[in-house]
Amino acid sequence: MAFRLLHTSDWHLGRALHGESLLEDQVHALEQLRLLLREERPHAVVISGDVYDRAVPPAEAVALLDDFLTRTRAELGIPLVLLAGNHDSGERLAFGARLLEAQGVHVRGTCRRAGEPVALSGGGVDCFLYPVPYVEPEVVRAETGDEALRGHAAATAAVLERARADAAGRGGVRVLAAHAFVDGAASSESERSLTVGGSGAVPPETFAGFDYVALGHLHAPQSAGSEWLRYSGSLLKYSFGEAAQEKGVELVELAPGEVRTRRLSLTPRRDVVQLRGTLAELLGDPAHERHRTDLVQATLTDPGYVVDAVGKLRQRFSHVLEVQREGLTPAAVEGSFAARLAAAGGDHLRLFEGFFAEMAGAPPGEEERRLFQEACDEVLKAGRGA
Repeated sequence: MAFRLLHTSDWHLGRALHGESLLEDQVHALEQLRLLLREERPHAVVISGDVYDRAVPPAEAVALLDDFLTRTRAELGIPLVLLAGNHDSGERLAFGARLLEAQGVHVRGTCRRAGEPVALSGGGVDCFLYPVPYVEPEVVRAETGDEALRGHAAATAAVLERARADAAGRGGVRVLAAHAFVDGAASSESERSLTVGGSGAVPPETFAGFDYVALGHLHAPQSAGSEWLRYSGSLLKYSFGEAAQEKGVELVELAPGEVRTRRLSLTPRRDVVQLRGTLAELLGDPAHERHRTDLVQATLTDPGYVVDAVGKLRQRFSHVLEVQREGLTPAAVEGSFAARLAAAGGDHLRLFEGFFAEMAGAPPGEEERRLFQEACDEVLKAGRGA
């Protein structure tokens, strides 16, 4: 017999990647999550912060969260626990929290109730879950009146002491859900730093005293110092630096003195991929066919300048969001130009005609030739100092 908790975090509803909306991708991911809930039937779900991508989320993101919470409760009856991350506005997220609590949806936007657990039960086990949203050191200092309390490590320790003190007197299993950067864990480029000009890291030992700690903030799924201290990772890949990560959720089984975790994967609607090679290789390699509709970052290894690389790549990959050049130096560009000029027999007008035809799909007319020749004459004139 065990209490089964599904741990997820960092949904970032409303996010875009290089200007490409991910809302439909998030709809797809949450539908998969709902199917997993129907199959696995956990006794509760915890979302450990960064539910939204920004403090004032777009209306579509709010509607998506409302739909997920409403349908999950109505169709499956599973209690849900949400807490605010550093991307969320805690006050906005927790609007109507007391009404929602009566419906089995527990939302914590601030740390004021850090010592009050959400009492849950299932599998013959009582579970006391302590939701601790993102800790603002300035807010904690103002609440406690302790001016010596500085930085995330000290502020988080002060807040968690309230939860730990209450948990010490409880039976069953005790779970902490928190949004923090644990020292030693691996970060990703899509996470917003918790501090400006300093470290927001919290030592792993700060989280001692609980059977399991369901963490949010870092987007790579990982343990942080021990197996009971875990990040579930983000719902989707939110940067190209996360291309190799496998996204999913953690299913945690808890009994007194025993914790087991199982990774459940989520298959994205569109993958986030990094492709590397010459333009010809990227356009011709059959292995890339499966990435036609994925979100693509392409790194070109061609030695010289490539004309209209983005346009050509988009003929095969409909969502090329970023194109990088590897080893492209001024010398390489100059060498590429020299090679093209040599191929044109040293004739600048002929080189221009070829370039124009490549870009426009038709050779230049008399007016374009005249304007180009006038521009060349001006450059030569300036070079002679006339």
